[in-house]
Amino acid sequence: MTHPTSPEVAGRIEDLYGAPLTDLTARARDQPPGMLSALLGMHDDLADAERSIAVHRARLAQLIHPERQIDGHEASHVLDCARRLAEAVAVRDVQARAVSAVLRSLGRVPAPQKPPDRTPDAPAVPVVSTVPARSVPGLSAARSR
Repeated sequence: MTHPTSPEVAGRIEDLYGAPLTDLTARARDQPPGMLSALLGMHDDLADAERSIAVHRARLAQLIHPERQIDGHEASHVLDCARRLAEAVAVRDVQARAVSAVLRSLGRVPAPQKPPDRTPDAPAVPVVSTVPARSVPGLSAARSR
């Protein structure tokens, strides 16, 4: 089963957030924990597992080299290294599946769009009332004084 590698995951995170991983790491330190810090943590765990696989694979290749004698003492080292390699592969697979699922569920939010420039509205036309004014008793007498 093919899983994304840590560089592929880093690229997806950079695409999602629109910034390089180093900038995102600095930004995550300045913010409360959230999705960005979770993704960066998952990426780090995936990268650690990949490094562990490389180390244990190289060590196992040394231990089982055709010119090397494997006695009882060496056999325990071979078995231990193989176990550690299997554990690192299992961790890598789990981390890769989890981060891949999370990244698939997220989409980049488009940058906020500036509202279109509006043309100024025409000045408001005063509304003329068609209802005749009511006479108020005593008002007309007060005006004539």
